[in-house]
Amino acid sequence: MKITALKLHPVAIADPPLRSSYGLHAHYAIRTIVEIETDEGIKGCSETYGGDGPMGLLKEAEQRLIGMDVFQLTRLHMDFEARAAAEASGDRSQTWHVPGENPMDRHTRTFAAIEIACLDAIGKALDKPACDLLGGRARDAVPFSAYLFYKHAGGGGLGDDERDDEYGEGLTPEAMVRQAKQMIAKYGFKEIKLKGGVLDPEVEIETIRALRREFGPNVPLRIDPNCAWSVDTSVMVGESLVEELSRGGYLEDPCASIEGMGEVRKRLLAKGIDTPQASNVAVTAFKHIPEAWKHDAVQIVLSDPHYWGGLKAQQHLDHFCRVFGMGLSMHSNNHLGVSMMAMTHAAACCPYIEFACDTHYPWQTEQDEVVAGGRIPFHQGSVVIPDKPGLGVELDYDQLARLKERYEKLPYRKRDDEAEMRKRVDPNWKRVLPRW
Repeated sequence: MKITALKLHPVAIADPPLRSSYGLHAHYAIRTIVEIETDEGIKGCSETYGGDGPMGLLKEAEQRLIGMDVFQLTRLHMDFEARAAAEASGDRSQTWHVPGENPMDRHTRTFAAIEIACLDAIGKALDKPACDLLGGRARDAVPFSAYLFYKHAGGGGLGDDERDDEYGEGLTPEAMVRQAKQMIAKYGFKEIKLKGGVLDPEVEIETIRALRREFGPNVPLRIDPNCAWSVDTSVMVGESLVEELSRGGYLEDPCASIEGMGEVRKRLLAKGIDTPQASNVAVTAFKHIPEAWKHDAVQIVLSDPHYWGGLKAQQHLDHFCRVFGMGLSMHSNNHLGVSMMAMTHAAACCPYIEFACDTHYPWQTEQDEVVAGGRIPFHQGSVVIPDKPGLGVELDYDQLARLKERYEKLPYRKRDDEAEMRKRVDPNWKRVLPRW
């Protein structure tokens, strides 16, 4: 089964004004739907980051793909690995880059988009779900967490396309408890993650404490300030939240660098505090894992098939973490239903994932879904692997056309949270690490 065409569908999806240490989300997030066609009439799809950079790399790969057997992914992977090695210069961490804009992982994420589309086509040809192509699933349903964000008022979109503000402004502990209650009531999530690094650490500490008071000790809590804190502040937060982050929770990327997180870990252990630390910023490549292990900096790696290199790489990472005695979960970015299912299949075939995965999916809306038949459903906080081949989804081409038309009207072609922050909140705002 050979590839006869590569089609790229750039889309724009409404995004609320969510905050992080990187800045502010724009009115629209941009994504790319990748589609391959084969000589047997079978199509495969995937979803990846949006904008000129990701699109350009995929277009460059087109001639290499035409005529390629979709089953023969190893040599394609070798080609992309060779390019990455030849151009390697600098740090591949996400410390200074929003997802999709890190030049050091561009070849890995380009391969991932192609691999997932090929696995979708292979699954359809063999009438097998994508996770079953990689040795079978460890679980039939994948749990996800309620992903809370401090946010300004607004539901995303502009003008006639402005969306209802489902969750309202969220800039206080009380508002974040309300946000969590709404999200859990709607989706059934059983774990909670707070995106921090936005307000004064004392306010974020109180937010976690308010969530614990509301939901009790059996709902694991985690906080992720995306490196906004110094080592001293990270230790202070770890001390303050020792009870709240126990029972299945963790402290995620509190400060910059593997060495910094190792120092936080050392100081907390010296105080008898064994709160695990997680990372999707300092640890984003296989070479980071031995270094993180050496410094005892990261106990839980937050994977992501989009920039770790696809479903097979995700499964390798699962085994790699097992060897090093590390836990595993999954990071998330703004995404639609195609990525939702790719993430679900990736997690399903990883036996050692022990924590509910992240997902931004509740922040996107039915109006923007490109999956035929509508949004991917959650069942008690989990997504079930459907009894369908490949990723288990088909594309809605009318929706793709509408979202592409919207994309073409946007004045930007890359994500820039710092620029949005200056434009809409504070004209003098800059991302500074550490901020506290």
